[in-house]
Amino acid sequence: MNKKLLLIGVLGLCMCLLTGCVGSEFFGLRSPWLESLFGEDTEEENGNQTADAQSETVTISREEYEQYRQFDEMIDLMEFAENAFYKDTDREKMLQYAAKGLMAGLDDPYSFYYTPDEWATMWEDDEGEYEGIGVLINANYRNGICTIIRVFKGSPAEEAGVQRGDILYKVGDDLYVTAETLQDAVDIMKGKAGSSVDVTFIRNEEEITYNIMRRKVNVNQVESTMLAKDIGYIALYQFAGAAEKEFETAMRKMITSGAKGLIIDLRDNPGGWVEQARYIADLFMDQGELCYLVYKDGYEDHTEYLTRDGKVNVKLVVLMNENSASSSEILAGALRDCADATLVGTVSFGKGIVQAVTEIGQKGAGFQMTIASYRTPKGTEVHEVGIIPDVEITLPEGDNGMYDFADLEHDVQLQQALEAMKEKLK
Repeated sequence: MNKKLLLIGVLGLCMCLLTGCVGSEFFGLRSPWLESLFGEDTEEENGNQTADAQSETVTISREEYEQYRQFDEMIDLMEFAENAFYKDTDREKMLQYAAKGLMAGLDDPYSFYYTPDEWATMWEDDEGEYEGIGVLINANYRNGICTIIRVFKGSPAEEAGVQRGDILYKVGDDLYVTAETLQDAVDIMKGKAGSSVDVTFIRNEEEITYNIMRRKVNVNQVESTMLAKDIGYIALYQFAGAAEKEFETAMRKMITSGAKGLIIDLRDNPGGWVEQARYIADLFMDQGELCYLVYKDGYEDHTEYLTRDGKVNVKLVVLMNENSASSSEILAGALRDCADATLVGTVSFGKGIVQAVTEIGQKGAGFQMTIASYRTPKGTEVHEVGIIPDVEITLPEGDNGMYDFADLEHDVQLQQALEAMKEKLK
């Protein structure tokens, strides 16, 4: 299951975001009716099915027959549309939307189907380079609001005037953005370099529209610097791309420079690959576990995300806020439980569930589905609760957090984290 579990963010879904995945047998998902839904030829390896090629008949078991009958209504609808709809129909598109509807029936905002194009786009985003406007968006599935949580430096969005904290309201002339329509909005904002798109935001209860020229955007997952001669600072923006390797390179460089303590900034980090969180935690933990998974039957899996002996000997402070979710919460919880980290900031988002992310069928489609909740190594539940920091500090009223990197003059949370680290180093 290595690197098959993705914690979503943005917040549920990181759209500036996400290697390889397994096929449709992952988690026992291979079955004749599902393959039929996705347009595959069914196969029965136990020999129960026999086919007469000349008469084009197939003999199946009663159980399989009853499974197929569950889809009679959908097939009738599709056939009726193909015969009676006033325009030509696209069977493939109808099947894709049927798959989307099937996943929507789980009533879980973190479980959904990807068309082949959407699946390919997701992996392109994970590589850290794309053509678009250069923002990271938090889609809050609890209230439907989509908020800008990061504007990439040097991006078209930054040059246009987009700010952290802006609410993404409309893209183009008529696409109003909610958590449910965010993927459509992202598809529009991305596009050929040199073309432009109108994007409307809400800031201070007022609508602001920018015409933004698309171009290539490079997404850095990590920034780092020394805040004092013995204190390093690493901001980790997402668990995507090669974030874990970028983090380790920055950490080792600062330790070589004399860092005795590290401040890890996970504010506004919506999550991503759990395996990357495990890799980073392993740098600071001896043998143990990043977290453990709890399945619907109550089974606890303590074998999936393990750490090994050989930790780096540094003091840790972790910054977090209400947009720190998923893998951010997993990492913060593990470092507090097992590496004596002090957590500073505000209560985290509270996404304590994990998704299987896998390809399905033979046409390049995929899906993600919530399969378990997780607990921190000491058993703390996170879902819909969040992680409570050891030192709680909120931003002053009217402060949207739009600082320069490592801005100790204005960033009161970073100031508090620095003070906490100085106490730890005494």
